Amino acid sequence: MPDESQETQADRQDLSALDDGSVAFYTIGQVASVLGIQPAALRRLDEHDLVTPERSEGGQRRYSRDEVERLREIVQLTEEGVTLPGVRKVLALRQRVSDLEDELAALKERDAGR
Repeated sequence: MPDESQETQADRQDLSALDDGSVAFYTIGQVASVLGIQPAALRRLDEHDLVTPERSEGGQRRYSRDEVERLREIVQLTEEGVTLPGVRKVLALRQRVSDLEDELAALKERDAGR
């Protein structure tokens, strides 16, 4: 008979994936519904490499929460009239700013320790 503490720990390990924003759970239909767009639009964004959803064993796209948030940004930008190449540049610039902010924070932390 399995130990109850082991079962609880195993259950928590299985559920911990739900807290991980990078785990791909959502189907293309679910994401399209949440974002209010057509599945074909999601396929197009995948074709343009703006998102890269994982694939199930059957080849179906699976999106993570992180990707859904990225898609939400992309949809907002396109609704504001930004083209897909423009969206790519905006996202790259946002990532660069985030990287520089992280680098600056690390430098400030290092300098504070002196």
